[in-house]
Amino acid sequence: MTILDALGDRNLFAERFRGETWHPWKAALAAIFGLLMDAASLELFRHGTGRISPPARPAREAYFICGRRAGKSRIAALVAVYLAMFRDYSDYLAPGERGTLMVIAADRRQARVVFRYIEGLIDGVPMLSAMVEARTRETIALRNRVSIEVHTASFRAVRGYTLIGCIADEVAFWRSDESANPDVEILNGLRPGMATVPGALLLCISTPYSRRGALWQASKDHFGKEGDPVLVWRADTRSMNPTVDQSLIQAALDADEAAARAEYFAEFRRDIEGFIAKEAAEAVVVTGRFELPPVSTIDYVAFVDPSGGSQDSMTLAIGHLESRGGDDELGVAELDVVLEVRPPFSPESVMAVFAALPKNYGVRLVTGDRFGGEFVREAFRKYGIEYRLAEMPKSDIYRELLPILNSGRIELLDNQRLIAQLCSLERRTARGGRESVDHPPSGRDDLINSAAGALVLAHRSRADLATMPPPIIIPKENMWPT
Repeated sequence: MTILDALGDRNLFAERFRGETWHPWKAALAAIFGLLMDAASLELFRHGTGRISPPARPAREAYFICGRRAGKSRIAALVAVYLAMFRDYSDYLAPGERGTLMVIAADRRQARVVFRYIEGLIDGVPMLSAMVEARTRETIALRNRVSIEVHTASFRAVRGYTLIGCIADEVAFWRSDESANPDVEILNGLRPGMATVPGALLLCISTPYSRRGALWQASKDHFGKEGDPVLVWRADTRSMNPTVDQSLIQAALDADEAAARAEYFAEFRRDIEGFIAKEAAEAVVVTGRFELPPVSTIDYVAFVDPSGGSQDSMTLAIGHLESRGGDDELGVAELDVVLEVRPPFSPESVMAVFAALPKNYGVRLVTGDRFGGEFVREAFRKYGIEYRLAEMPKSDIYRELLPILNSGRIELLDNQRLIAQLCSLERRTARGGRESVDHPPSGRDDLINSAAGALVLAHRSRADLATMPPPIIIPKENMWPT
């Protein structure tokens, strides 16, 4: 039974996918699995893939770059159920081994969206629900030695499985403090797990975002390529789901055209660019250096990014300017130590630690933002540390850091979370040409925030501080622009 047979069977899924609304997706499924197409489906295929001839065999990988509310998650759930329950993998599994169908998203909450659709399809068909051997909140174990599992986007967690398939949900928005390129590394980690299972499928579904990462690369490399075993289908929301109200899309266009064209027209955003190249960042990392001890003859600077303790990390960085002698009058700013306390925590309980570290380096003044108002200043003052406010927003400090980094005049610690946050920073151009630098959606910049502040302060320390403008900060109100 093909997936289109199952989709049209009233005893299986016909009632769940009724009407002409799903006709574009039937053409898409035919393309994924190398099935015959009628004239209408062939026209949809050509529009979605940029190809002329339909595929003669199933795709090894498929990327569906579609607008919001196009139906991606429901179709991905259908594909997952079909792969897991309508095929026999016993010839490819060793005794005691189970095949795994992974559903991966940026976090477990997101992954459970597709997982709930999978549960609904299985529970709605008695002959399928009878195949369920055991079930947890994030796993469905089937009697055919296949398990459907929820996973988060971690390149370490996906290794070691025998995979019959994988649904990569909203892959354009995967973020991780483990890696600067989590989407690329995770997909690379998945492919070997599918190598020994004929017909295994990697299905990536996502609304597009910036012009970088695995989804963008797949679109560049495979869209419109005749006979390519990697299928890329790109379509706007209403092409895949004409029931979405056009007035809603028009309202989004009027509010923010660049965002709406990505959200509903499946266009990669041109107003967002990577801020710092991964190669440039890695070039200033001192491998194996995790911390530098204090030296009594060195003048240090400190920058802190406070937090309320419920969502964001609280971080502090200490750095100094190292004169290398010779003709180098600018010096090299070295990052000596970074401190991070991840939520949840009580701000009062961590202040003693955040005050003690600067004192170890002979620092009695730290620079930070206005977060917490008088509470943060009073908390530091209690331990003999002056907390100074300044005025420069974080976009400006990042921009000031960029030429220093690109010229090799800083040295970073070997801290993977720090480097991942640095490499994920984005340069955004808003209406009117105003530019900002910020972390991506669902990303973080707590560590790089304080580290960048310390490094820029260190470079500024060479000048006569009495004539310098007020110390820089990163105001909280500028951190997540609406």
